[in-house]
Amino acid sequence: MKKMDNLIPKFKSEDEEREFWATHSPLDYFDSRNIKRISFHNLKPSLKSISIRLPEDMIAELKTLANKKDVPYQSLAKCIWPDRLRLNVAHWVLLSKKVRTKFMPNNALPGRCQEAGIH
Repeated sequence: MKKMDNLIPKFKSEDEEREFWATHSPLDYFDSRNIKRISFHNLKPSLKSISIRLPEDMIAELKTLANKKDVPYQSLAKCIWPDRLRLNVAHWVLLSKKVRTKFMPNNALPGRCQEAGIH
């Protein structure tokens, strides 16, 4: 195994670093002899399973829409609900400040699902 004499230089900018790595291999700066196994045993999943009761017609409508978009209906729900939650929070914030609005368009608060074409 060859000795690693190469030190990664200090970069003045991201552009300088990008140019450097475009012409150099990270393998020339990596020594596998120094690898240490670490464990992240205290990490907790960021998702929590829940169970909710929804009207059958709402589930059927969600499944139909999901089928048209070729996505699982649970994934579609995970996209729709956060956007609607943000919309409702914004609406209640406006009401609490006594700002009168006649309506709030669906795209008032862009979300990740709108970017993916799901709304």
